Amino acid sequence: MDPADRLRKNLSDSIAAKRSLLKDQRRLTAFAAAADRVTAVYRSGGRLYIAGNGGSAADAQHLAAEFVSRLARERRPMPAEALTVDSSTLTAIANDYGYEQVFARQLIAKASTRDAFLAITTSGNSPNILCALDECRRLGVPSVLFTGRNGGQALALADHPVVAYGTTTSAIQEAHIVLAHTLCECVEAEITAFTD
Repeated sequence: MDPADRLRKNLSDSIAAKRSLLKDQRRLTAFAAAADRVTAVYRSGGRLYIAGNGGSAADAQHLAAEFVSRLARERRPMPAEALTVDSSTLTAIANDYGYEQVFARQLIAKASTRDAFLAITTSGNSPNILCALDECRRLGVPSVLFTGRNGGQALALADHPVVAYGTTTSAIQEAHIVLAHTLCECVEAEITAFTD
């Protein structure tokens, strides 16, 4: 395929994924509930933990930076942590307990009921995300999920699942970035209004 044609196709796929999200009132409502939950967590003095694998790990780190620094408004930092960045912790847990426990074990150590966990998974079937969502249920930690396609197994485990129905991994991940930035923007606006 010609590079220009490939770009045209990829842009079309990305637009279609976003258009699907835009037109689905059920998913828009699910996103609003997730944003409200994260806002409530920050209002009560909690923090947000975020995790994913591969590109979604990078998205977790990206989103944590937006919360701690800022996205669109001058405001106080909001505590957020990507559970994907501490190589010593990740490798120790993977070595001693298995890779599927790398996020769940961190949540056991760090999270409380006043916090929230955001899982990002294109397939909805990543074993370490499933274990983390299971652990959130056990701990009483509210969970938000950005997933793709049919939602995978994670769909039934998260308190606030939001599905991006793209046909390719890249289109789903691009929709997840829009969701992540919008989540931060919504929380930022509410927290700024709450503290002014």
